[in-house]
Amino acid sequence: MQNNVLILDFGSQYTQLIARRVRELNIYCEIHPYHHIPESLDPFKAVILSGSPFSVRAEDAPHPDLSQIRGHKPLLAVCYGAQYLAHFNGGSVEPSNIREYGRAKLSMIKSGEDFFKDIPENTNVWMSHSDTIAQLPENGVRLASTTDVLNAAYRIEGEETYAIQFHPEVYHTTHGKQLLENFLVNIAGVEQSWTPAAFVETTVETLKEQIGDGKVVLGLSGGVDSTVAAILLNKAIGKNLFCIFVNNGLLRKDEFENVLHQYKDMGLNVKGVDASERFLEALRNESDPERKRKAIGNAFIEVFDDEAHKLTGVDWLAQGTIYPDVIESVSVNGPSVTIKSHHNVGGLPDFMKLKIVEPLRMLFKDEVRRVGKEMGIDPELLGRHPFPGPGLAIRILGDITAEKVRILQEVDAIFINGLKKWDLYDKVWQAGAILLPVNSVGVMGDERTYEKVVALRAVESTDGMTADWVNLPYEFLQEVSNHIINRVKGVNRVVYDISSKPPATIEWE
Repeated sequence: MQNNVLILDFGSQYTQLIARRVRELNIYCEIHPYHHIPESLDPFKAVILSGSPFSVRAEDAPHPDLSQIRGHKPLLAVCYGAQYLAHFNGGSVEPSNIREYGRAKLSMIKSGEDFFKDIPENTNVWMSHSDTIAQLPENGVRLASTTDVLNAAYRIEGEETYAIQFHPEVYHTTHGKQLLENFLVNIAGVEQSWTPAAFVETTVETLKEQIGDGKVVLGLSGGVDSTVAAILLNKAIGKNLFCIFVNNGLLRKDEFENVLHQYKDMGLNVKGVDASERFLEALRNESDPERKRKAIGNAFIEVFDDEAHKLTGVDWLAQGTIYPDVIESVSVNGPSVTIKSHHNVGGLPDFMKLKIVEPLRMLFKDEVRRVGKEMGIDPELLGRHPFPGPGLAIRILGDITAEKVRILQEVDAIFINGLKKWDLYDKVWQAGAILLPVNSVGVMGDERTYEKVVALRAVESTDGMTADWVNLPYEFLQEVSNHIINRVKGVNRVVYDISSKPPATIEWE
């Protein structure tokens, strides 16, 4: 089916955002590095060139062969892409005299152009470049300007080739989505057929064909990705799917029992394995964050392998890998070196000899949730905050003990339940509590105490790449702090983390 869009990645920080905006138009797209253009372009009806941190004037600038694309496929070149087309095709690119970063307004838009249909003059656009197009390429026609950028947009006469020096994919470009729709739907004629229902139907059929009568084992985490993957597989192969949910002793309070109960109501074949003591033993006296992660990952592999060997005839291992992980592994900057073995069961030992099936590998997180909704998964489960694979181990700074886990589970439960009670949970992207490796002096009644300090963390984000701390109501923080100190033995002080990412990270370890 020739209704896909190819995005060539030149290393821009916004490339994934382009893909997300295209998907929001119900159009399927794929990101490929500029130096790995697919051999066959038949499946693609349009091509988008991304921005880049490079300058087209640099000797090491990306310089792909576009001879099979230009003039053959509708082409939209964004920022670096626009400068690339100009620089190598009779135009010129020069360093900007004025810094071209941030908001700008399109002070001139050429009338009668389908590319700018329903987009008014003086609309806001987002600039992010240090070079500028001084002269258009051969047969170039100027379509828009800003006060400081003469050639903010252009097209090439005789081709369906368009170029812009701003970013339509970012929120700050007011009519960015309209511009993408004008190009992809009105000019390129791409069908808007990428819907959750269509994805479920085609994926279930593909899984049936791929797996046949084979048996699949899946390590459930209780999170959104692995749950949606499990339901898709269950639709395709039913009783031949075997799910294993491991309690590593580092889950939230009562989560092991609650998640198992949820899965039971969903008709999944799930085995719960309580390996709490095994994980705590693996973490004994370990305080280094990376070594804690590795200890948890290794313990998980051992437990998962033990359980998988109790099953007979299993050929496949299912994982909840999603598209950002796939993009990262084939990025312009090289393959990723961070494999989350504790979460997606990546990095399993060779002796397991299982084939991999990843039903969600082409979906973004928000799309996973929409697919889950399409399949009738409980909205409460789909709306769950992200939770780190190593669990509370990386929210307990320093070494891990059963008592510290108990304390943090109680604190976390009060915080999360409080967010739900105050109708704040769905307004927060991720929240949790951190047990600090310090004690502080306190007074309870007439007695002096010397007990633990906990930090509360709540952030708003879209993808976890950047995050701002949430300005929770003082009255809420007051109530939660009071409940924690009064009800959790061993804690006498509560603080609230007001750091954004960057420079801080969401988790403390």
